[in-house]
Amino acid sequence: MIIWLNGAFGAGKTTTAVELTSRIPDSRLFDAEKVGEMLWHVLGVPERDFQDFPPWRALVVETARQVLNHTGGTLVVTQTVLVERYWREIHGGLVRAAIPVHHFLLHADTRTLAERIETDAGPQSARARRWRLDHLGDYQEALPWLRRAAEVVDTTGITPDQAAETIMSRVRLDG
Repeated sequence: MIIWLNGAFGAGKTTTAVELTSRIPDSRLFDAEKVGEMLWHVLGVPERDFQDFPPWRALVVETARQVLNHTGGTLVVTQTVLVERYWREIHGGLVRAAIPVHHFLLHADTRTLAERIETDAGPQSARARRWRLDHLGDYQEALPWLRRAAEVVDTTGITPDQAAETIMSRVRLDG
């Protein structure tokens, strides 16, 4: 199965994913952004976002399918997808591959997201921080369809540990 963590930058996707993989036996973290980085070497740097490359969406599905066929278990995917058509394409591909998908939206209010991005102690450049802040508006625009397509976990006032526990309570791990 796949547990897909969607949401704005700063919502806690990566930290929550680490918490989930520590709790779920036979689980692995799959950062779909790495597929996009691989495509940069072949297709060049995208004008807007690597998700705009149709091969990215197909390769995310195929990579997940291949990994799960090889290892079994659970993939915890961390990837912000804000274009509804792209999500439908990915989700549809996973469904056609008979992979159960649990889609969660890790949500926090805009003030909290901006504060988390600004205070992120990771090795992010100022340019990366600016890019993340600049995309908060895109996230707000996508919220209506995201709320319909995913189970919402509000991370504004909770820790990643608590977010992982909430997700664990909503996912059946016994098949």
